Amino acid sequence: MATLEQCRKAVEGLAERMRASDRRAGLGDRSLSCQVSDLDVTFSGMLRGGELVDMTTEPAAKAQIRMTVSSDDLVALTSGELDLMKAWLAKRIRIEASMLDLIKLKTIF
Repeated sequence: MATLEQCRKAVEGLAERMRASDRRAGLGDRSLSCQVSDLDVTFSGMLRGGELVDMTTEPAAKAQIRMTVSSDDLVALTSGELDLMKAWLAKRIRIEASMLDLIKLKTIF
């Protein structure tokens, strides 16, 4: 099981990947949350201009893009060891977002 700090860095890495491909994907400003199921923690923040700002583990309003994943899968996803679509199809990650945001997320990973 990955540590809380490893997961925080993974979420920051996820935001970095989104920022790097934001021009191509065009996600724009979105609220984002990532629930790490085995650590019972949720990281929340806002994607603004391709950057994740105001990241917190404090309770937040329902985000526009919500992910639920185990700590190990989160680290593997952001390091490139785990493919987003394969993980989603295998139900290792759950993503709740609009259909348009799901399509845009697919272009990022």
